[in-house]
Amino acid sequence: MKEILDAIQSPESTSADFAALPLPESYRAITVHKDETEMFDGLTTRDKDPRKSIHLDEVPIPELGPGEALVAVMASSVNYNSVWTSIFEPVSTFSFLERYGRLSELTKRHDLPYHIIGSDLAGVVLRTGPGVNAWNPGDEVVAHCLSVELESSDGHNDTMLDPEQRIWGFETNFGGLAEIALVKSNQLMPKPKHLSWEEAAAPGLVNSTAYRQLVSRNGAGMKQGDNVLIWGASGGLGSYATQFALAGGANPICVVSSPEKADICRAMGAEAVIDRNAEGYKFWKDERTQDPKEWKRFGKRIREFTGGEDIDIVFEHPGRETFGASVYVTRKGGTITTCASTSGYMHEYDNRYLWMSLKRIIGSHFANYREAWEANRLIAKGKIHPTLSKVYSLEDTGQAAYDVHRNLHQGKVGVLALSPREGLGVSDPELREKHLDAINRFRNV
Repeated sequence: MKEILDAIQSPESTSADFAALPLPESYRAITVHKDETEMFDGLTTRDKDPRKSIHLDEVPIPELGPGEALVAVMASSVNYNSVWTSIFEPVSTFSFLERYGRLSELTKRHDLPYHIIGSDLAGVVLRTGPGVNAWNPGDEVVAHCLSVELESSDGHNDTMLDPEQRIWGFETNFGGLAEIALVKSNQLMPKPKHLSWEEAAAPGLVNSTAYRQLVSRNGAGMKQGDNVLIWGASGGLGSYATQFALAGGANPICVVSSPEKADICRAMGAEAVIDRNAEGYKFWKDERTQDPKEWKRFGKRIREFTGGEDIDIVFEHPGRETFGASVYVTRKGGTITTCASTSGYMHEYDNRYLWMSLKRIIGSHFANYREAWEANRLIAKGKIHPTLSKVYSLEDTGQAAYDVHRNLHQGKVGVLALSPREGLGVSDPELREKHLDAINRFRNV
């Protein structure tokens, strides 16, 4: 690994130098183990501890196939799908790997007794497989997490509709929380030059997800002047939705759970912020019964920020806990876009407020190739900024996942892989200086 890192850090290294580097037989990777999938049986979701199931293992280099690339990972980040993997909810991800392994001789590589997790990376291409022309060894890249086969016409208009669509590092093996990752070459995108490795690794999954869900015509198709309700507006996903709303001329109404998170939203430029804990919203009387009076109180509070207008778009991702309120507060003809369901998948709402008011619910999942590129382009141009708050070592990934699981974090949580320290990898210091305050916004709270 030292030779690889030396080549990455040397400004003299050429593509030929990287191509000539010998690959190690093994590398360090964050894994979960198939023989431990029942370790949390009987515990509540909250009591399941990722620090107990996440391992740092030495694993062999996977075989490189056609249309693929091996990438030296300088940094990665923790998304909620890594939490799901680590606590084996809602199902063990080994079922995904088994199913993928049955697809072809090549995909059998993914069906292993360990799962290398992680759906973000920033790093350097080491090798490319047959048929790869757009990328070369030595290229600095980030990767989006859409893995598709594109053998069916279903995905040719929107790659997210491919029947073999998967999320890399969650539904496939060889993910980004490792020193080396295996990706399809069409997952690769140029690394933003003004960002460090760990900053560049942070936006990938959540930035692209927020773009499709809120901005794209496949999602809400947000326009100027829209009132956009954003749950968890300072979190990993919501912090990008807040930025997209502000950059697109919309009016974000940011819902958070603490004064510190409210301050972050205001620092991003949002003026309408609701601290749901401070204002005591309890949308459920008990586990089975929601409280419409609280929906109405919440709607009244929103209208105080909007001059009496209701919500045009709800950016939904908590799921069960908030969904009834989300449907209620949306204006007639408005849109609720939903993904993730981090508080529970079984949503309940009063359908009278949906059907009689002609509202729409749109399911949104990650982003297609074009949407991921457009979202990354906005990062590269300094229009949207990483929301990195804290960085962990690869050895401490379990703690990073625990922090995300227990909502102890702000924005995104990064993980250093091969990068020996934070702050490396910047090649456009002028653009960085222009946006330095915004880049560090989540670190300074």
